[in-house]
Amino acid sequence: MSPANVLVVMRRELASYFATPVAYVFIVIFLVMSAAFSFHLGGFYEREIADLEPFFRFHPWLYLFLVPAVGMRLWAEERKYGTIELLLTLPITATEAVIGKFVAAWLFVGLALALTFPMWITVNVLGDPDNGVIVAGYIGSWLMAGGFLAISACLSAATRNQVVAFILSVVVCFGFLLSGLPIVLDLFRGWLPQALVDGIANLSFLMHFDSISRGVIDLRNLIYFVLVIGFWLLANRILLEIRKAD
Repeated sequence: MSPANVLVVMRRELASYFATPVAYVFIVIFLVMSAAFSFHLGGFYEREIADLEPFFRFHPWLYLFLVPAVGMRLWAEERKYGTIELLLTLPITATEAVIGKFVAAWLFVGLALALTFPMWITVNVLGDPDNGVIVAGYIGSWLMAGGFLAISACLSAATRNQVVAFILSVVVCFGFLLSGLPIVLDLFRGWLPQALVDGIANLSFLMHFDSISRGVIDLRNLIYFVLVIGFWLLANRILLEIRKAD
């Protein structure tokens, strides 16, 4: 794999985001909704605690709809307009194309996340927060966004319809969010071995993100997100290889 080719694809994809108002609309929606959820639904001031727990609490649910909106176009748009054939005939591998597009989208989501820094400044002005926990929260949030995005990118490669890609991505990501909740696990406890039930629970984005956002950067949680991203990017590459062979 050539890093130079990955960089070329990444730059091309990033430029396409900002060539239209879509990128700016996404960033504004993310910032407005993050603030609204934190201050109004999260009781940011009412809690009288100097932390960003209300801010990070709603990230999984924001990402559930906003990240698939970014990922749905990665490959579905290429297939719709026939540019995927041109991309796959360039002197780059499918792996380089997959990684380049994913990194561009992940950096774009990371930019939107970074622009929430006024929240961090606000909580430091109002009190004396544990900034290490806040840094961990940002790291966990970005990793979780990468997981959502890898799933969305893979499912985008499976269809030329962006709406279908969006719906499939939301459904699958919703499953990853809910898999660790007791109400879901109770459905499996009666007929599956406990080891498999524990395995389903460990698939939960919420469980791993909550652990990191509390300031506990456990290597197992980091490995989990890396494996999720790697698995779905591999599936994405396989879908492209099948498409290329057609």
